[in-house]
This record gives sequence, C-alpha cells and structure tokens, in this order.
Amino acid sequence: MSNATLPSREQAIELLHEWVANVNLRKHCYAVEAAMRAYARKYGEDEARWGLAGLIHDFDWERHPSAELHPVKGVEILRGLGWPDDICAAILGHATHTGVARDSLMAKTLFACDELSGFLVACSLVTPERKLASVAVESVKKKMKSSGFAKNVNRDDITNGAAELGVDLDEHIAFVKDAMLAIAPELGL
Repeated sequence: MSNATLPSREQAIELLHEWVANVNLRKHCYAVEAAMRAYARKYGEDEARWGLAGLIHDFDWERHPSAELHPVKGVEILRGLGWPDDICAAILGHATHTGVARDSLMAKTLFACDELSGFLVACSLVTPERKLASVAVESVKKKMKSSGFAKNVNRDDITNGAAELGVDLDEHIAFVKDAMLAIAPELGL
C-alpha cells in the first residue's frame, strides 16, 4: 500500500466535476464507486480507498477519449496531485490496452465492476419503469448475447472481470446491481 495521503471523497468529487461535464459519465463513476465500496466491505478492505478508485477511474475520459491517452494521462495528473500508487495502478489496470497487470484485489475489482455497471444502467433504461430494481440477472445475461444492445460495452470485460475476481457471473451481476441500488436515486434509476 502506498504511503501517500488518501484524498478525501470531496476532493475526488471536485476533481471529477472539474474534468467531467457529462452528467451520465459522472453517474457512471458514482455507480462504479458504489460497487467498489460494496466489494471492499465484502472483502474487509478499505472502503474509502476502493471507493475513490471507482469514483475517479474515468475522470480524464472527456479530455482524453482514446486508448493512447486514457487513463494514462489521467494517472499522470493523479500522481502529480499525490494520489496513492495502488489507486493509480488499479486505474491503469482497468483499461486492458495499457498492459498494466491487475495484481491487486482492488485492481481486479475495478476492472470487474466498470463495464458491468454501465451495462446495468443500459439494462435499466429499457425496462418499462426505467428502474434498476426491475432488472433481473437472467435478462442481463440475455442482453449480453445481443450484440446490438449497448454495443459499446465490452462483454468480454464483464465475463473476464468476474472470472479474474473469482466470482460467479450471476452472483457478480446481482452484487453490483444491489450496490448500485443503494444509490439508485442519485443515478436516476
């Protein structure tokens, strides 16, 4: 674990809002934060630390929306601000194109939660109620097989993320959904 001072959630929110104008991208970051916090509780890890990794993982996407730059440039910014190395490594590892190994439980969890949280939002938006509570695990798995649905979501990352984390895919989907349900009003779902 890095001995850098852990930023506060308020500092992370300020940075996120400074860099991200898109409300939906902000909500994505909140969703990943909720999933990361829930997994930290499950694994007996530092909830604040894991939450920060989820909250800030895509903060540079609007300014650096390419594989060449995201999240590498963002992590350069975070390191310049004194963010801990373990969080920076997890953020680098959430993007397979960086080649950074996910060698910590935090990094594996961030990778496992990122694409799935976005996919769960997409699944929510096609329910009649447009509510996350209406999404069933089986419907998520069925929609994963439809290449035309939420086509920007990498299904391999979802299945590989669960496998890397060592959790059953159905359980992972349900767990992340439940974590996101805790902040459903904030997500508009």
